Amino acid sequence: MIPTLNEASALASNLPEIVAASEEVLVSDGGSEDLTRQIAANCGARVVSGPPGRGPQLNRGARAARGDGLLFLHADTVLPEGAVRSVANALANGSVGGGFQIRFASSRPIYRLGSSIVNLRTHWFQSPLGDQAQFVSRTAFEELGGFPDWPILEDLEFMRRLKRLGKVTILEPPVVTSTRRFEDRGITRTIAFNWLIFALYFAGVSPERLARFYHDVR
Repeated sequence: MIPTLNEASALASNLPEIVAASEEVLVSDGGSEDLTRQIAANCGARVVSGPPGRGPQLNRGARAARGDGLLFLHADTVLPEGAVRSVANALANGSVGGGFQIRFASSRPIYRLGSSIVNLRTHWFQSPLGDQAQFVSRTAFEELGGFPDWPILEDLEFMRRLKRLGKVTILEPPVVTSTRRFEDRGITRTIAFNWLIFALYFAGVSPERLARFYHDVR
């Protein structure tokens, strides 16, 4: 399931391969003003639409999905070969959910270092985030009541709750995700800002207040 807001370019590049490898693909759109919905439908994905906000969009898509396992994918992230089968095997072997290791779509040393740090953090805390293709069994998803209806950090909170239900699995090979946020805002600034958002959240600042400062909610 892919949440979107003006993601025509990313879908045109990534969606055909995803559809070819999956039994069912949903695009949950939050009011795109470009060709996102048309491209998604033309590629063979089912499209559901509603107000923007990643938490609500993810939940709308999950409600419309038919499968017993759910995989949530950002439009600018590419799954490795065999990812759908790997997710199915992890759930069949008793995992309640999880995600993938990550690699950034750049060979620059700073991005290789960033990937290593994210992967270490993921294994230490067993908390893959949204750009790491989170997945979950339908049973666990329903038990949690889905994602919190937050505009930001819904992926972090969802994984924190999911870990309480049982085993979380980190899969490899990694997903490959775009560096566009870092290139648009600057690498150092983006990293510092992300850590600030995390720190403020754990200090008790609400996701709604944090979202006012974070303009890449999709």
